[in-house]
Amino acid sequence: MQPSYTTRNAFIHLFTMCLMCFSHQLYAEVKLPSVDDQFVELKLEDPTRDAGYVVGDILNRKITLTIKKPYQLIDESLPIVGYEHRYKGQVSGIELSAINKKTTVNSEGETHVLDLSYQVFKTGRVAKPAALRAEILRLRNTENVKEVVEYRIPSFSFRISPLSVIGQVKLDQEMYPFIPPLTLDSSNVMFRIKLLAGLLGLALLGLLYILGTHAWLPRMGAPFARAYRDIKKMNESPDGIKQAVSRVHESLNKTAGASLFSNNLDVFLIKKPAFAPAKQEIEQFFGLSHQVFFEDSSHKLHHEKPKAWLLSLCKTLRNCERGLVPDIAQGDNT
Repeated sequence: MQPSYTTRNAFIHLFTMCLMCFSHQLYAEVKLPSVDDQFVELKLEDPTRDAGYVVGDILNRKITLTIKKPYQLIDESLPIVGYEHRYKGQVSGIELSAINKKTTVNSEGETHVLDLSYQVFKTGRVAKPAALRAEILRLRNTENVKEVVEYRIPSFSFRISPLSVIGQVKLDQEMYPFIPPLTLDSSNVMFRIKLLAGLLGLALLGLLYILGTHAWLPRMGAPFARAYRDIKKMNESPDGIKQAVSRVHESLNKTAGASLFSNNLDVFLIKKPAFAPAKQEIEQFFGLSHQVFFEDSSHKLHHEKPKAWLLSLCKTLRNCERGLVPDIAQGDNT
């Protein structure tokens, strides 16, 4: 029974591959003279980094080789896909996984563009040196077929890193000498921290200015700011309320520059428009003052908590004198 056509092709392909490997090995063992540099121009594009590769990574290398007449490239000398290089009898762990060749012929010679892809099959406990070996290409003299020369493509050195570190590693011995120490740029972070700290300081200062009761900043010692501090110390007895009302009158008079009552309130608000939002509260204060000083003290006041209302009024008028939008004084009106 004769082998089928498919089986025969498989045997022929296998025999061809074996023959190519044998011829490539034979070429590698035979030392030939080097071609004169004037007949060859080389351009190399190696990987952009030379460290940090791990098992399974691909390294791409592009070789542009221009060969001038009378020499021509011997295609059988090209590296073979799947052929794993050896160094001093040991497997290198670097295998050529793909090769793509494009050739352009002109009157002066030929240009070959070789795209080579190498895959790493080597790992270790620590970072180790490795290299894409120097490829040896053979050239034939078309004018003298007996003359065969070689051209050497330089090697490319790099380092293979372990997938994980086992045991203790001495960084001063294992650190790649051409890689600078890793540093973190904190300038942007520090700028943001300073900016946020400045904004926080301004916000706290503004809050202190609005809610503060002490004369630490300009305009914080104005009449109503002082009245607020004084009334806060007074008791809620009838005499204490009279004192508090008198203290508010004193601040109103000092702010107006004259005695202020209901009949000249509108004139005061024209001169001091910052107090206009508190007009209704000031009128209520005059009503409370009349009740405290001129009505029967046995009668219940219109405000259940007069001291709290007077403090709220002082805060409102304090905001007015500071040029802030005042909170309308809230009282317990009954």
